[in-house]
Amino acid sequence: MDAEGSVTEMVCRESDVREGELREVEMAGHRVLLVRSQTEFSAVGSKCPHAGAPLSKGVLAGNRLRCPWHGACFSIRSGDIEEYPTLDCLPCFKVRVEAGKVFVTARKQDLEAGRRLKAMSEPCRGNEDTVLLLGGGAAALVCAETLRQEGFTGRIIMATKETHLPYDRTQLSKAMGKAPESLYLRQQDFFGAHGIEVWTGREAVRVDTQGQKAHFQDGASQRYDRLLIATGSSPRQLGCPGSDLQGVCSLQSPEDAHRILQLAAGKRVLILGASFIGMEVAACLSDKASTVSVVGREAFPFQAALGPHVGGVAMRMLQNKGVTFRMGAEVAELRGKGGKVTEAALASGETLPADVVVVGIGVTSNSAFLKDTPIAMDPGGAILVDLFMQTSVPRVFAAGDVASFPVALAGGTPSPVRHWQVAQAHGHAAALNMLKQQKALQTVPFFWTSLLGNSIRYAGRQGAGALGPPAGAQMQQEWGPGEPLPAAGRGARAAPNSRSQPPAAEHGLHRTAAPSRRPRSTGCTEQPLPAAGRGARAAPNSRSQPPAAEHGLPELKAAAAPGAGVHVVDC
Repeated sequence: MDAEGSVTEMVCRESDVREGELREVEMAGHRVLLVRSQTEFSAVGSKCPHAGAPLSKGVLAGNRLRCPWHGACFSIRSGDIEEYPTLDCLPCFKVRVEAGKVFVTARKQDLEAGRRLKAMSEPCRGNEDTVLLLGGGAAALVCAETLRQEGFTGRIIMATKETHLPYDRTQLSKAMGKAPESLYLRQQDFFGAHGIEVWTGREAVRVDTQGQKAHFQDGASQRYDRLLIATGSSPRQLGCPGSDLQGVCSLQSPEDAHRILQLAAGKRVLILGASFIGMEVAACLSDKASTVSVVGREAFPFQAALGPHVGGVAMRMLQNKGVTFRMGAEVAELRGKGGKVTEAALASGETLPADVVVVGIGVTSNSAFLKDTPIAMDPGGAILVDLFMQTSVPRVFAAGDVASFPVALAGGTPSPVRHWQVAQAHGHAAALNMLKQQKALQTVPFFWTSLLGNSIRYAGRQGAGALGPPAGAQMQQEWGPGEPLPAAGRGARAAPNSRSQPPAAEHGLHRTAAPSRRPRSTGCTEQPLPAAGRGARAAPNSRSQPPAAEHGLPELKAAAAPGAGVHVVDC
């Protein structure tokens, strides 16, 4: 080890690593990912900074490495982020080849950290240029960080009605009961070190776009030079009688998650809504409540987004844990005694006992405070933006759940896409365009859900609502013991790390378990894969890469109507 704390080690022979191989090697007691691409070697951190996924099981497309769990992408040459969800880059190490031997040089502190924060500029007291971010979620956080990373030295203010620093909202329904601090994406010292002011408990109630000033609930106001509206969405409320009874809950904050968890212990829980929030809460409470029942309007859970096949698999998973379903149904009234809910009456006349009711019937945009502004919105209250995240008002941008943007996979039709990864991509694009870089949003929506240790992931657009149903989607599944195995159709994939992988497997959307794994087996439907959409780009530094590959979408030989690529895996 030299004076600067760097260490150099031979990690393998040049002939040991095949072209395109992702190989973990040992170095100074740490794991490093060695990659051979286009005859060159690169070495980066071995785990995804987002959730710790082993990148050796990821997918390489050109110089872009895709995480196998949640789709974050990194450059193998620099370690920089190329697609979200992740906040940190990979550490990148020096590689040299001498006499057929591969040597890696790395700083010990980089090996230990396993992640890297992109360099950020320091704020300048003399720069009065102010960017005001309304909202404290993923979009606002990434916007703030990108501004600093791109050299902005003015004032950055993040104002949120939340009482917490930005946190991982995806965990609220997937891992209920976590301490709020454990969900924080950045700690307070991070914001202080980089000159990002975070105002918690500060809700915007009015925006004066002509005077470039935002007004808050406590009577304070703040001038801005550029404004980002990233106020997100709120759970849609029930409109039926009895919705104000005690024990009727919705989930939006860590406090809500703790309250539901406490109320549900040993009690009869009724969940209204069978999409992502409802199903995740049902899975979390299945071993804590005395009974869990789910009421949904569609015939299957997730039907609007993923279709009946995936929905049926998910429903059986929960049924095997004792969760009961009333599908094709809706609640007409909630009834109670002493002000507390005791049962739900369905429109069919059936009654279901309930000590706790969790409402997960969709969301509404948090944009009511903009009603007297010239900012254009869609009929649902989402703010209309272009691909530069610019609203109809100069110097005002919008991002995240509250934004309705042109979706390439829907032919450019504006729609809100309320995914965590999309919000981060929005925040990044907004920051670049606040700095007049004229960089259009280019991302493919990616979503994941987790049920009882099984992960369901899809890439593309949701299959219903304003965008219409998907014309075709491919699903790949790993089936547990006792499940009937579907016939392996013509879409069956070779095992990962196999040189015979077809294009879709190469880009990471449809991954199959190795044939040696038993008793689990893999089958695929014979439905066509979705079109990549007009917004897909060619992979950088690789003319031979199919256009959609950079975003992780499969190449298509023939056009098809927009849809979503889906797979269900054990994780």
